[in-house]
Amino acid sequence: MALSWKARRRWALFALVVALPLYIVVTVNVIDLFDRPPFLLELAIYIALGIVWALPLKRIFKGVGQADPDTPKD
Repeated sequence: MALSWKARRRWALFALVVALPLYIVVTVNVIDLFDRPPFLLELAIYIALGIVWALPLKRIFKGVGQADPDTPKD
């Protein structure tokens, strides 16, 4: 089922305002449970997790910044 432009926009806003900060807190807490890894390994983990969160949401973010394609043209 395809989401409308308005629904994608709402879900993208929810993902950026609510889900992303929650993901950051959970990620930092999970990394904190382990002994501090070497700096480069820790950096690589944060970079990988910073990319991984966006992959499932790619379809939601696609085209959200453009004008609504469903509006009638004048």
